[in-house]
Amino acid sequence: MKRLIVNSDDYGRTPDISRGIREAHLNGVVTSTTCMMNIPTTAEDVKVALQETPNLGMGVHLVLTMGKPLSPREAVVSTVDENGNFFKYTPFIENIPNLNLDEVKLEWRAQIERFIATAGRKPTHLDSHHHSSYFSPELFRGMLELAREYDCAVRYPFTDISSEIEETSKHAPALMQEFKPRHPDVFIVDFYDDGATHEHLLEILGGIQEGTNELMCHPGHVDEAFAQESVYNFQRARELKILTDPATKNAIRANDIELISFADL
Repeated sequence: MKRLIVNSDDYGRTPDISRGIREAHLNGVVTSTTCMMNIPTTAEDVKVALQETPNLGMGVHLVLTMGKPLSPREAVVSTVDENGNFFKYTPFIENIPNLNLDEVKLEWRAQIERFIATAGRKPTHLDSHHHSSYFSPELFRGMLELAREYDCAVRYPFTDISSEIEETSKHAPALMQEFKPRHPDVFIVDFYDDGATHEHLLEILGGIQEGTNELMCHPGHVDEAFAQESVYNFQRARELKILTDPATKNAIRANDIELISFADL
């Protein structure tokens, strides 16, 4: 059987992006999303999702590379810059040797607890913004410890290895054997940016393997203010259009693919 989780990252990034993700679920093929709980407006967006999209799987998008921590600054000093903000992507990578893993877990737990307090249930799974939880074996272990603590699944990106997680990939099999988390068998990362076209998505769907697959996506509505802030901006609207195109649903049916969420693992 071919099973597919279509997971949208970045729920809560802005209210408009959250709205687009809900549309991609209601009118398209998105089955799951992960929530950025350190953003002040995300909790309200989660409440809206519980009402409008009760069948949308919701996990936690663990954040270390955007915004501010939920924890007091003095409790997570190794994770923030001189202004108390999380490091951006490149400075974060440079700062990994200085991270205190207890502080990282404290903040990640705060984000998970914020989701539980808002949604009234545990997350379906954990993954991370910019894949930051996979950039070192120690970070990945911390994520797996939390997944075991909260009994939820995890994204497993090591079937499509990027240079950033190459070192962790060497340790991943032993860590997975130790923790035995629920996870998809295959991670599909290339429906993104120039690869986020309808033709490429149909190609991906035609090549879905038997077992459980996760397709990462980033649909959403975007305004000019967000476009000035983020380099991945109007591509989100294009993804939303593709993911809600009836031809996409037809291709899923034609390829005998069952759409599921992480909750079904």
